[in-house]
Amino acid sequence: MTSIPVHATSERPTVAVLGTGIMGSGMARSLLRAGLDVRAWNRTQAKAAPLAADGATVTETAEEAVSGADVIVTMLNDGLAVAAALTAAASGVHRGQVLLQSSTVGLQATNELAQRAADLGLVYLDAPVSGTRQPAEQGKLTVFVSGPTAARPSVGPVLDAIGQRTVWVGEAPGAASRLKLVVNTWVINMVSSVAECLNLAEGLGIDPQSFLDAMKGGPLDSAYLQGKSAAVLSGDLTADFALSTALKDTRLILDAAGQSGVMLDLVAASAARFARAEAAGHGAEDMIATYYAGLPAERTGD
Repeated sequence: MTSIPVHATSERPTVAVLGTGIMGSGMARSLLRAGLDVRAWNRTQAKAAPLAADGATVTETAEEAVSGADVIVTMLNDGLAVAAALTAAASGVHRGQVLLQSSTVGLQATNELAQRAADLGLVYLDAPVSGTRQPAEQGKLTVFVSGPTAARPSVGPVLDAIGQRTVWVGEAPGAASRLKLVVNTWVINMVSSVAECLNLAEGLGIDPQSFLDAMKGGPLDSAYLQGKSAAVLSGDLTADFALSTALKDTRLILDAAGQSGVMLDLVAASAARFARAEAAGHGAEDMIATYYAGLPAERTGD
């Protein structure tokens, strides 16, 4: 593959953020707090509009957002959405711009996007993030990155702004995405375990809070267990990470597992639970809404 020169950037690069949903908007605000010039675009412009009050330039088109930017950050739902955004932005990009592709898109899409970036003359960094709404808004994500070492100085200020930790995985596109799928396997199995414990406690007539109190402070306790359980018990399922997105990720994990010849029984079961909860109308809620997949049919819409 032909080497693409990385353009030198100032200490405060201009950043185009394509995709301003839960994660993208939080990342954009973190970039703004760090003093970076941010141009924000979303296919549904109303989702990007609130960022103007924080100091971002909200553009009507993806082309406007990327024109003259040093770094392009994509944070969209899947590979098709990223590809569509790049197509929309194509006439505004310039050779040597760095594309920090932070969406979780799976292995095949990552390779396809790397080729698309090369065709556009962009320097591709495979850079999925670990974290949800609050870490994105606080600049405390963990960012997994693979791509050319020469691009590191250009994206350093961006990575410092959005993350508390950057893990450089390697030079080849896809290395970071493979690690992200492993991390997401842990998260998905954990949230399913929390949901099933709450289901069983209620089914056995035990106050779920008694279970949480029994775990509290012990070696098997965690902030994740307590926090996700509290969301269910309070009824506040505002999405930090939407259930429908978690379902998408389980399918990416299972696809990758199938290609590598391993069997992931727990992830397959989690996918089935997520699908039932989504079908019952909980797709836009936090992924702990998988709790509803374990209830009697007459209660799944609670």
